[in-house]
Amino acid sequence: AAAAGAFSLREVLEAFQRCVTEQREVLLEPYLSGWRGLIRFLQSLGAVFSFISKDAVAKVSLLEGHRGGGQGHEYVSLQSMVRHELAAGPAALRARPDSGCRTLLRLHRALRWLQLFLEGLRSGDSRTSVLCTDAYNASLAAYHPWVVRKAATVAFCALPSRDAFLEIMNVGPREEAVAMLGEAIPYIGDVYSITQELFAQHKLLDLP
Repeated sequence: AAAAGAFSLREVLEAFQRCVTEQREVLLEPYLSGWRGLIRFLQSLGAVFSFISKDAVAKVSLLEGHRGGGQGHEYVSLQSMVRHELAAGPAALRARPDSGCRTLLRLHRALRWLQLFLEGLRSGDSRTSVLCTDAYNASLAAYHPWVVRKAATVAFCALPSRDAFLEIMNVGPREEAVAMLGEAIPYIGDVYSITQELFAQHKLLDLP
């Protein structure tokens, strides 16, 4: 088992496994739990990822506030949250910087980057800096200003080797880490595509 507060790939896998119901709803409690695990992963890599991890910490805590607030029953699933926040009308939703939809959209974009990066680590035919940069360019880069993109790309050059990454996964030998990545990534991908579809359907993919 991972030390308290340490990243554990198994915990992330289990959280994302629990996310999707038979009705294809995404439950927010395990979603946030999966993100808490991914944040520990980012933090274990040091300052390189602090620009993403700090933002993710703030977003997760904002959504936890919605979940624990007076209207927590509206924030059980992604779908119930979207219905609840859209009930006030699209204009009202766009005007709310603290809305659950806007907050989750930021995590959703970062999840895509992590999904692509983990996929690269699993297949492992490139340097981690290249894998991470490619994943970033295909996902988050589009939403960051040039100065952040430049800093990120430079920071990625300092990433540890693939073996070091697999060790951070805290699941034992390298082969086990690779196997578990193979198991975890489809669950993360499933949550990502349900979210993408739902947000596209309600024209929420460009919330300011």
